[in-house]
Amino acid sequence: MRLHDPAHRSFASDNYAGAHPEVLAALAEANGGHQTAYGGDVYTERLTEVMRAHFGAQAEVFPVFNGTGANVTALTSMLPRWGAVVTTSTAHIHTDEIGAPERISGLKLLTVDTPDGKLTPELIDRQAYGWDDEHRAMPQVVSITQSTELGTLYTPDEIRAICDHAHAHGMRVHLDGSRISNAAASLDVPMRTFTNAVGVDILSLGGTKNGPLATV
Repeated sequence: MRLHDPAHRSFASDNYAGAHPEVLAALAEANGGHQTAYGGDVYTERLTEVMRAHFGAQAEVFPVFNGTGANVTALTSMLPRWGAVVTTSTAHIHTDEIGAPERISGLKLLTVDTPDGKLTPELIDRQAYGWDDEHRAMPQVVSITQSTELGTLYTPDEIRAICDHAHAHGMRVHLDGSRISNAAASLDVPMRTFTNAVGVDILSLGGTKNGPLATV
């Protein structure tokens, strides 16, 4: 039985390929010696330095195993048990994470149909209401994906408009950045240009889609 066919390529998912050889070599190097666990090690310190070079000195970094873990952790940190998240009906947190955000975080997803996988202030308002209604989950977070699940992109100005609108309603903004590097390359701008620089409050930054073995 042949386990690996170098001629076979599948593009059904962008994480079908193995980790980048430099990543594996770095893991092997890091496996030697001793380091303080739970974030007190030189590798977490270096990761924080790299992320702050991209997003500024205020950035805090929390490595997790995968994208679902990052999204669940991020949304849980932003919401009380009665909180709700406004997102698109095509959002990864709604369609592909097997109910993890709702089951684990205890939150409610309020979805909106869109023609292109992107939210706008007007579309957000279809679900952003009822803060004084004790019978409705309270919309407190807007979650967008960059690049979207349909392959479309938000411009920095579009994300700024979403953040300004959400913040005006006392809501915060989560960005699912599973493919954020693709978006930055396509837009030809630094990642901070369409994240914290325009008001995004928390980011799930994909690693597994770009060669590493973890997400932050």
